[in-house]
Amino acid sequence: MFSPHIWRRLATGCALAFAAGASLAAAPLTLPQAQQRAVEHSQQLAAQGFAADAAREMAAAAAQLPDPVLKAGVDNLPVSGADRYRIGADSMTMRRIGIAQELTSSEKRRWRAARYESEAGRSQAAGEALAAAIERDTAIAWLDRYHLEHMGAELARQIALARDEIAAAEAAYRGGRGNQAGLLDARAALLALEDRATELGQQTRNAAISLARWTGAPQDVALAGEPDTGSIAINPADLEATLEHHPQVAVLTRQAELAQAEAGLARASRSADWSVEVSLQQRGPGYPNMVSFGVSVPLQWDRAQRQDRELAARLAAASQAQAERDELLREHVAQVRSQLAEWQAGRERMARFEKEVLPLANDRIEAVLAAYRGGKASLAEVVAARRAESEQRLQLLQIQRDNARTWAQLRYIQPVKGRHP
Repeated sequence: MFSPHIWRRLATGCALAFAAGASLAAAPLTLPQAQQRAVEHSQQLAAQGFAADAAREMAAAAAQLPDPVLKAGVDNLPVSGADRYRIGADSMTMRRIGIAQELTSSEKRRWRAARYESEAGRSQAAGEALAAAIERDTAIAWLDRYHLEHMGAELARQIALARDEIAAAEAAYRGGRGNQAGLLDARAALLALEDRATELGQQTRNAAISLARWTGAPQDVALAGEPDTGSIAINPADLEATLEHHPQVAVLTRQAELAQAEAGLARASRSADWSVEVSLQQRGPGYPNMVSFGVSVPLQWDRAQRQDRELAARLAAASQAQAERDELLREHVAQVRSQLAEWQAGRERMARFEKEVLPLANDRIEAVLAAYRGGKASLAEVVAARRAESEQRLQLLQIQRDNARTWAQLRYIQPVKGRHP
């Protein structure tokens, strides 16, 4: 039997373990954790990996010679006369067994394998592009929810102030220091704020649903602190060279390589593959056995209209893939330059609001309050000053949200190394 103090220790240990587990389960979700969960949660990434594995297996098979063909039969069997259907009675009747082999050229087999290797590379590049998109979209969902929650907190503060303003307006009206119009304005302002809070709450729920869709985490999981969105490791002067490795550009690069491999295979197919065959014929008793051998060669009698046209089509497809790749690169360069300018402008606006606009709004509130206490300003002017300051705070939060979204689009052009297998 265990002594009572041992039972107490076991109970205490279980309670501590349970508390630690609950604390771990309730730990705030950081942005990197959300992205890691989203990558692990995606079945599309696994599908791209399987596609790449399948293409590599096909590449190994395509590099081999075709299987030999075993042939067996009976030649020159009589079907009439006294010896009909007798295998050993006629000198021309032979049992035959042989083997045939198609001799596919090593160049053609090499191009077939290269085609599948290029297909595997394209699937792998598509997986990298998908991983980058998952990380980017997860970051946008995480940042959206984070900033919308902060905007909701600011709106809640404004609603509390609006209710205080209504109470002050009612007191002023009862004391003869205000009018009914001011009281009605305060109530209308509260209704507008509550309506705005309802709309913002729906946006916040949508952002939570989107984040849960990516990560598989509960919708009400707490979020940790915002990451540093004030820096981006992109050099505008070297942008084109950087975007050469953009995942979507890499997909089209692999597509161009695949088209080149198909063109190489079409070029190699202009030379026909030979087939060789050898067989042994066994005749009846008293007749010598025989051996036959031969070679088969396809007659490419209309190469200009068949093989040459197929080669021209493959070369045109390769040129098309390269042109599409170059066009996509130019498109991404222009897009990233625009996003960089947008992100920089957002940084400047945030600095202006934090250093100039909001301090000026606070100074105006203090000035109007001082005038109100001295009887030189009305309650409506105080309310208007507070509303202007609150609106500017919300505007700053919206700028921060928009800038964070732009930062995420720039930061996660490439997938984070180590997350995507």
